[in-house]
Amino acid sequence: MKDCTSGVIVIGGGMAGASIAAQLAPHCPVRLLEMENHVGFHSTGRSAARFSEAYGNIIIRALSRASRSFFLAPPEGFCSAPLLTPRPDLILARTGQREALDAYAETVAPGARIERLSPQRAVELCPILRPEGLSGALLDSSPADIDVHALHQGYLKLFKARGGTVTTNSQVLALERRSDLWQVATPHAMLHASVVVNAAGAWAGELGKMAGARDIGMQPMRRTAVLIEPPSGVKVDAWPMVADLDESFYFKPDAGRLLLSPADETPAAACDIQPDELDVAIAVDRLEQATTLKVTRIAAQWAGLRSFVKDRSPCVGFDSLQPGFFWSAALGGYGIQTAPALSALAAALVLDIGVDAAFSACGLDRSSLDPSRQ
Repeated sequence: MKDCTSGVIVIGGGMAGASIAAQLAPHCPVRLLEMENHVGFHSTGRSAARFSEAYGNIIIRALSRASRSFFLAPPEGFCSAPLLTPRPDLILARTGQREALDAYAETVAPGARIERLSPQRAVELCPILRPEGLSGALLDSSPADIDVHALHQGYLKLFKARGGTVTTNSQVLALERRSDLWQVATPHAMLHASVVVNAAGAWAGELGKMAGARDIGMQPMRRTAVLIEPPSGVKVDAWPMVADLDESFYFKPDAGRLLLSPADETPAAACDIQPDELDVAIAVDRLEQATTLKVTRIAAQWAGLRSFVKDRSPCVGFDSLQPGFFWSAALGGYGIQTAPALSALAAALVLDIGVDAAFSACGLDRSSLDPSRQ
């Protein structure tokens, strides 16, 4: 077991940080730092909240498969209601895309419940769809909505029950390694730890630079979301999530409204990101082209940051330049649905306990997540 007797400081109170902190807390002293006045303010609080083993690349899919059992059977007392609520994905194919739809179907995770639909059947499932121009659709009944708040609070509750400490309003001002310990300066205190876990989301790259760590080439990307009203008198709660095959937009029911996104990926700096009016207009235009709905009012709009490295897989592991500096970064918008598996892997690596078994359980090897691969 790695010597963590001087404790671990986890920087970032979102899903990645909270889940890793909860996994580490039974083994060593852990402090979770959050720069905002409450945890989960940024990407965790702005997630589309979906679980699907068909999302992302081969690494993300493996991590999602390995996380499913936790979502279906979390630890006793972790939450008071199910973490997953089934909601199928309806993937639309336009004229000339039948072959592409068949190719997409072959990439969906083994065991997924896939059904090819006619345009008419697709409209039955989502009555606002325009049948003209549709060549078919694919219904994947495996995905589900995630109760992100319950998942995040469950990890925080577990962390605190295991003796962990959460400190908010604690932006990291300086980060330096001295005498085999990390010194972490915050506005209120100078903290010391054997290991620093960088789970700072879109700020992870900046934190890495502050620590003198390797540049993993991480780029935050803006994703826009809009809430709109459904047609008057129409209940949408049972509708699937709808997306087109080109991933140019998606929409899904959200507490009686429709959550809509143009699925944008615009490079941005780490910040409290705000939506761009052009992206909002693009989202509405794409929705109106694909459906009979006319959007007359935006109920709410926001943006979040999804961070990637070049190969679009997470970076989880110790830095190759700075001892005791651990990355959990570049989760690419999949940090919610992969949190159970990724946090278990991260804890195994930090503590050097059962690492091979943890990776084997996910069907992965260390090199697939190693930050030095970039």
